[in-house]
Amino acid sequence: MAGADPMIPAVIDYPDRAAQAQALARDVADALQASIAATGRAVLSVPGGTTPGPFLRALAGAALHWPAVTVVLNDERWVPPDHPRSNARLLGETLLTGAAAQATTVPLYRDAPTPEEGLAAVAGALRGRALPLDVLVLGMGEDMHTASLFPGADRLAEALDPACAEPVLPMRAAGAAEPRITLTLPALLSARQTHILITGEEKRVALDRACEDGPEAEAPIRAILRRAAPTVHYAP
Repeated sequence: MAGADPMIPAVIDYPDRAAQAQALARDVADALQASIAATGRAVLSVPGGTTPGPFLRALAGAALHWPAVTVVLNDERWVPPDHPRSNARLLGETLLTGAAAQATTVPLYRDAPTPEEGLAAVAGALRGRALPLDVLVLGMGEDMHTASLFPGADRLAEALDPACAEPVLPMRAAGAAEPRITLTLPALLSARQTHILITGEEKRVALDRACEDGPEAEAPIRAILRRAAPTVHYAP
């Protein structure tokens, strides 16, 4: 249950990851349906990696008008979409299947040597097609990073600046094997509804640490906890 302190999020505990995936998929589908009904379209941003896989597969089965949905990742490794570590590849294998394959995607990767060289094209596409967000689902690492907002990353301060004019920025960090590109804090905060998906005791402990007072640079998820009133969905 949420407390009066904005740093204490609403946390929903599930008995297992299957129940978590199904419940979060229902919540997100309901929010997307409401946006489609109100405006004719909906924009969803989701995390990469393997943890959100069960949720994304569950959401793929939702009875939505998928051609009205635009999907963008929170962040991407700067690798081609057929690369084993590509978040776009995982998205295609989990969410963009069946009827959900009719959704529009806005890729964060471009065929350029570095994210700096592809940045203008990605930012332009996001501004034109994917912002503001309607529903945001974030993950969180044990180091309290979210998207590719890693503690110690080279452009973290710029990306966490609420006045940052860029919707995406390149990011390099010791905890990231490849250069990344990530949505910035203002882009993430554009969402009308925000969820955080975490699994495992280590991440629950990290969440408790993130809810303590301290610098956002040391725990970037704090920037979301302080400003977005997210709902946290936790399973062991």
